[in-house]
Amino acid sequence: PNECKRVCHIAQCVGKTLHFTDSSEPPLNHDPSQPCPSGVPEARTPWLIAEEEEEEHVSQSKQSWLLRLFESKLFDVSMAISYLYKSKEPGVQAYIGNRLFSFPDADSDFYLPQLLSMYVHMDTEVGDAIRPYLLHRCRGSITFSLLSAWLLGAYSSDMHISTQRHSRGTKLRRLILSDELNSAASNWVCILGPVLRDDIFLASPSRRTHQRSKSDACTATSVLGAALRRTGSNPRVEHMHEEPERLRPQREFVKSLLCIGKRLATLPTKEQKTQRLISELSLLNHKLPGRVWLPTADHQHHVVRVPHSQAVVLNSKDKAPYIIYVEVLECESFETSPVPVRIPETRIRTARSAENLDSGSGGGASVMTSEQRAGSFSTVPNYDNDDEAWATDDIGQLQVEGEGQTSSSDNISQFSVDSITSLESKEPVFIAAGDIRRRLSENLAHTPTTFRRDPEDPSAVALKEPWQEKVRRIREGSPYGHLPNWRLLSVIVKCGDDLRQELLAYQVLRQLQWIWQQERVPLWIKPYKIVVMSSDSGMIEPVLNAVSLHQVRKQSQLSLLDYFLQEHGSFTTEEFLSAQRNFVQSCAGYSLICYLLQVKDRHNGNILLDSEGHIIHIDFGFILSSSPRNLGFETSAFKLTTEFVDVMGGLDGDMFLYYKMLMLQGLIAARKHMEKVLQIVEIMQQGSHLPCFHGSSTIRGLKERFHMSLTEEQLQGLVEQLVDGSMRSITTKLYDSFQYVTNGIM
Repeated sequence: PNECKRVCHIAQCVGKTLHFTDSSEPPLNHDPSQPCPSGVPEARTPWLIAEEEEEEHVSQSKQSWLLRLFESKLFDVSMAISYLYKSKEPGVQAYIGNRLFSFPDADSDFYLPQLLSMYVHMDTEVGDAIRPYLLHRCRGSITFSLLSAWLLGAYSSDMHISTQRHSRGTKLRRLILSDELNSAASNWVCILGPVLRDDIFLASPSRRTHQRSKSDACTATSVLGAALRRTGSNPRVEHMHEEPERLRPQREFVKSLLCIGKRLATLPTKEQKTQRLISELSLLNHKLPGRVWLPTADHQHHVVRVPHSQAVVLNSKDKAPYIIYVEVLECESFETSPVPVRIPETRIRTARSAENLDSGSGGGASVMTSEQRAGSFSTVPNYDNDDEAWATDDIGQLQVEGEGQTSSSDNISQFSVDSITSLESKEPVFIAAGDIRRRLSENLAHTPTTFRRDPEDPSAVALKEPWQEKVRRIREGSPYGHLPNWRLLSVIVKCGDDLRQELLAYQVLRQLQWIWQQERVPLWIKPYKIVVMSSDSGMIEPVLNAVSLHQVRKQSQLSLLDYFLQEHGSFTTEEFLSAQRNFVQSCAGYSLICYLLQVKDRHNGNILLDSEGHIIHIDFGFILSSSPRNLGFETSAFKLTTEFVDVMGGLDGDMFLYYKMLMLQGLIAARKHMEKVLQIVEIMQQGSHLPCFHGSSTIRGLKERFHMSLTEEQLQGLVEQLVDGSMRSITTKLYDSFQYVTNGIM
């Protein structure tokens, strides 16, 4: 029918006279093959008229259908990111950039790494389309500003140093970390939004309506002038392009935690690292409460205290990652809510008295006078000036004084910042009875666990302790524990490791978790949050109530099945059956994850077991095209040992059949949404030098592992082959043996 319409339309054009913009006719002796004389335009043949009109109609039709898609309820942030990455039309890119304003912040935040990677590595049109949205979000949120600045720095690090200095990403990072985007100084209004309709393909990417009014500029000048007059604790005059006050406390808090990790890495033994960690954190406590928070947390809060004696160094051969537990008070907004009042803690008089407390002996107590308390503590009701909450002048001094004396058992006063202050002032300070109870609760009231203390693995006991018991114990010993909005959080601080691949793996896991929930496949995985702060540092959300399989074997000296029986009861108990089902569902989920992402370095130190029976894979430093030392030694699709199969009830057990059925269902569900997974990885490959993207076949290999061409019956056969091959893999056993010999991992 379309062809018939086209022929009829052309036939109508044939009967028309040749169209000229001028009323004059061409000379009778004019050669049609030559251009018309000056002033006489060329004739358009009927066929050319028909072709042009048809092309215009098709173009308008495509625009109409694309616009209907963009305005439909099906158009989500995932599709927006895909069109932004793949489209070459400036109008489409500009519209998508405007459309970002309409999506919920949480949905857009998930794709922040992709947005910033495109801004850094793709062409100018894409960057211009994204920039207004990024600036709008940065003006309204300190958290978004810091996350963006950290990621921009990390993704720009792949560039050559000469290019990096003047790159678009570096310039945006400087702008974010300057006072120009201070939400109090520049009250910008979002006008653009997704309001363009039929003219979306006429929109120019350079057309922007995010303009600051003259009054806004005046406000910015006045606020900046006020900032320049600040000379109290920090006599330096801030330049307009230097770091704004609203970002300073949190950046310095994070910097302090990262510097602790770097200093720990220089110490030879775990015991020395742990002592140094406790000492450094006690100094850090002197700056709290403050307008600072943990970037891995979901809810708004202020950090008020770090129970330094609870922190432990985690297992690592060359680095010194550590876990800390942080007391926070929830609030409506950490940016605007008043910083909590500091509740004073008394000071230890001497190092020997601290040692006596640790050994459980009592000590004399005396009530301090109000003058002594006023002189000893700085209690600020509301830190309107963040320098009072987190003075940057003192950050560089967060060093342990008297490092050369740390080996002395008598000199442990470094474990308390208060005792250090007393040493400096040379004045005696006394102990209150309430603080004796707090210190005894923190240092001595450890709940017995099945794990014994191990100097080579100090984290085992801390991680095995049930979370609710830890919360109860620390709350009882905290001066803030009586407050109703008190909460306990935890975070892992890592230095010397590139967490960008971990962040990529987290996004894929989150996407697959959403897919399986949508398709109602009962697979269980635990994506944990990753905050990248540079190309070699960051923070990780800990997995609660979980220990590694290495710690299980070393501490219990039992097989995995016997450990399950010890923890959850006999085979027929409801607790054991529930734990076994959890094990199967999580094992199937992570088997698919390891296969699709080609996760390597799967020794027992990188696989956790939680208190409910789930296994959780951690450390995704080797995925896709990378492997330890690039040897490609682990050839199995995933790790499936005989111990795993024993927990499932053996090869002939119903739960083992259930495991294979879950893998098949999970792979079928993942195939339906393959593009959502692929785009996460594909966008991050642009301009990246990460090891996981070495080679030109990374994306093709990932796509092939979804096996789109196979029927469900063929997929079932594939799952059988993968399971059988992984269970019989000799390289899995050899790699575990290698890790035991070289690193002591059981």
